Amino acid sequence: MIIRTSELADALEKLNDLERQKEGIMKCYSTASLLHCLKEAVNKADEESEALHRQFLDKEIELGAFIQKYKKLRSVYHRRALTHLAATASSVG
Repeated sequence: MIIRTSELADALEKLNDLERQKEGIMKCYSTASLLHCLKEAVNKADEESEALHRQFLDKEIELGAFIQKYKKLRSVYHRRALTHLAATASSVG
């Protein structure tokens, strides 16, 4: 079967576009990118729990509500921090 030059050029252009898309997607899901996003999530959970702590100290929230919310936020923080630590250790080794 004979392939026309114009068909080949169109196919090569489409292939190049797909390769660029693949590279963009792979970059988003690289180990470094995922570790960065996880570290940001760790920091966000820490900041949220610190903000809640300040609210409690300023008497803007009652003790019962504070304990319930603070415990949940710190659990999220520690889970993310341990996941980040494990991922960092496994990607290095």
